[in-house]
Amino acid sequence: MDGTALARRISEQTAVLAAKITERTGAEPCLATVLVGEDPASVTYVRMKQNRCAKAGITSRHIALPAETTTEELVATIAALSEDPTISGILLQHPVPHHIDERAAFEAIAPGKDVDGVTMHSFAAMGFGLPGFVSCTPGGIMRLLAEYDVDLTGKHAVVVGRSAILGKPAGMLLLEQNATVTYCHSRTKDLSSIVRQADVLVAAVGKAEFIRGEDIKEGAVVLDAGYNEGNVGDVHFESAAARASLITPVPGGVGPMTIAVLLEQTVHAAAAQAGLDLADL
Repeated sequence: MDGTALARRISEQTAVLAAKITERTGAEPCLATVLVGEDPASVTYVRMKQNRCAKAGITSRHIALPAETTTEELVATIAALSEDPTISGILLQHPVPHHIDERAAFEAIAPGKDVDGVTMHSFAAMGFGLPGFVSCTPGGIMRLLAEYDVDLTGKHAVVVGRSAILGKPAGMLLLEQNATVTYCHSRTKDLSSIVRQADVLVAAVGKAEFIRGEDIKEGAVVLDAGYNEGNVGDVHFESAAARASLITPVPGGVGPMTIAVLLEQTVHAAAAQAGLDLADL
């Protein structure tokens, strides 16, 4: 499954929409990125998102905070961005330093600017199938499934991982499309036997090549949301590809989709804040 090609197409469509919003309002959509500390991987991710923003006609405003920033200071910074009418969307790069209450920081993001889909409001909207912003990686996964005409009705989807911004929302979005969902995690007993039942497998466990080909059901659809040292995912690609009907590579699969959905949701947020109907743009 070619996430790079689909992400490129979504980003091109997003750029067209951003240009129309800019023409109507006189201001480009704007994504604020907040980074606490100087974790090298996080710095790289933020820079990548800034570059993609520029290509899509989205202004990027970066707020770099020192590692010793307190929860209260971070919450105040995000709250100010939430109230700033020139900001369309807010991204808090995670993980944050251990001394910070990440959930409190996420909840300071106004729901209408939660373009990364990390707040409880967005989580509830995904769970109830209501309008709102989806968590970007699960949202990217669902776009890939739609692109490749994977009918989820009645399929057994297994999600390995239960994080609040990846595993859990992925399962809810799959359920909304009529899949039967099983969540697996670090305390799941006999994990391999459950993975072998999956018609659709979402790997989001954060362990390099944790899932092997012998545990993949013949003809299954495999979405690898992991990215680990050595440029490998959570699935052993070669052995899994021999059995899967569709599989996402790492890199080039789910990763590009995450950023594409983030930019698309930023532009949608900008339209909503300007009172513009997307159908009219």
